Parts: sequence; C-alpha cells; structure tokens
Amino acid sequence: MLNFVRGFCMALADSVPGVSGGTVAFLLGFYDKFITSLDHLISGSKEERIEALKFLVRIGIGWVIGMGAAVSVLASIFDDRIYEISSVFLGLIIFAIPSIWKEEKDSLKGKYQNIPWAILGIVLVGAITYFNPVSGKGISVSVEHLSISLAIYIFVVAMIAISAMVLPGISGSTMLLIFGLYVPVISAVKEVIHLNFSYLPVMIIFGCGVLTGIALIIKIIKNALDKHRSQMIYFIIGMMIGSLYAIVMGPTTLEHTKAAMTIHTFHPVFFIIGIVIIFVLEKIKSISEN
Repeated sequence: MLNFVRGFCMALADSVPGVSGGTVAFLLGFYDKFITSLDHLISGSKEERIEALKFLVRIGIGWVIGMGAAVSVLASIFDDRIYEISSVFLGLIIFAIPSIWKEEKDSLKGKYQNIPWAILGIVLVGAITYFNPVSGKGISVSVEHLSISLAIYIFVVAMIAISAMVLPGISGSTMLLIFGLYVPVISAVKEVIHLNFSYLPVMIIFGCGVLTGIALIIKIIKNALDKHRSQMIYFIIGMMIGSLYAIVMGPTTLEHTKAAMTIHTFHPVFFIIGIVIIFVLEKIKSISEN
C-alpha cells in the first residue's frame, strides 16, 4: 500500500508541469532505491532483477492509476486553468527546494565550491525555455498529421522528458511544455484511454522514446549520484530554480497560446495549495519512516 501511494503521488507530480516524480521520490525518501531498482532491472543479476521488478511493479500500479486519474481531469481543464495550475506548482517548487536541502545537507553544507553546478542547472533550464523552438506553434500529434519528422521529434522529446522525470529537478511535464508537446500528449493519452486508437501510433512512438531514455540515462544518473553526489544535488537544485522560469513561460507553449504568467494572473490561493502539498508529502514520508 505504501509503494502504491508513492507511485500515485509520483504520477500526480509527473502529470503536470513543475515538480517531477523524482522530486516526490526524493521528498518521500525512496529516490535512491527507485534509481537503483531501475538500474538493476536493466543490468542487474537475476535476483536483483526480481527484487527490482517487485518494487517497481508496486510503484507502477499506483503510478498508472494516478496518471489515468490526472490525465482524465487535466486534459479538459489545462487550457482554461493554466494559471491556477502553474501557481500550484510554483508553490511546490519553491518549498520543495528547502526540503531537499534539509534532506541532503551532508552533501551540500560546506561544499560551496560546487555552487557553479547549481548555476549550470539554472542556465540549462532557462536556455531551453528561452530558445524553445516550438513555443506557440500549436504542434499537432494527431494521426492525420503524423509525419516522419514529427515522429522523430516526439521520440527525442520523450527521451528528454523521461530523463528529466527521473531527476528530482525539472519535471518531464515541464520539458513537454517547453517543447510544445504537453497538451497534445496528454490529450492523446486521454483519447487512447477512451479507446480512440487512432492516437495509438503516437503513444507507441512516445513509449519507445521513454524506454530508450530510461536505458540510456539511469546508469549515468546512478553513477553520478554515487560518485559525485554533491555536484549532482547542486545541479538538481539549480534545475528546480530554473524550472520556475519554465513554469512562468508555460502558457506560451500551449496549442492556444496565452501570455506568460504575471503578477496579475498569479493565484495566491493555489500557490498556498502547492505549499500545503509539500507539507503533506513530508508528513507521508515521516509516517513511512516510522
């Protein structure tokens, strides 16, 4: 049940731009086990693969149910409620950073020579957002418009998104927003759930990109966390700070382009909801540890 709840919480984070499932895994205290299990599933011994599969299946069941529930709601409200949703995740990101600092203080405190890695994370996310080549172009991923070049684009973006999703920094959904594919992919998932299989080729291409991304990135992340944890945590925090800019600019990447968030379209009540969610996640972590 605990792993089901963990997976469910990860899915809710993964489904909307702002906080990655990796951030939730970090806040709930099972990130290292999650990454190790993915690594063992790919390249572990038979016993390691069996144990990893047991753990990931339990997480996966909660994730699938959470994602299905989130997509069913988000696909219909995201266009109309982008500023409210973005406000929630601004609160989540801003208050997740101190939580991660507290969790990783041994890796961060007194190792300020690694601050340039945080700056690199900020610049990376900021640059990707600023130079987004498809912002506001209304990318279509319906089967009628599925060309070879668009299929390659979806595959590559899926690889990037899943790489971000397993890092407790910028979310995979934020990456989809940056590359203009968030609403189309969410809508495609919803159509397949409702048995409209004309969108299935899009989902297959996206799924292949996700699997390829996992196979390529997990080993790199695990080795980096094992051997260069301080630099990685600073880099992750930098990406989280940079993702604040990505969230603010998120409305410009919608199919029906909207203005970037301003102080006038910011919703303080929803920002507070994001803060509350962080405290709830920390409470769940405390209960699970006890």
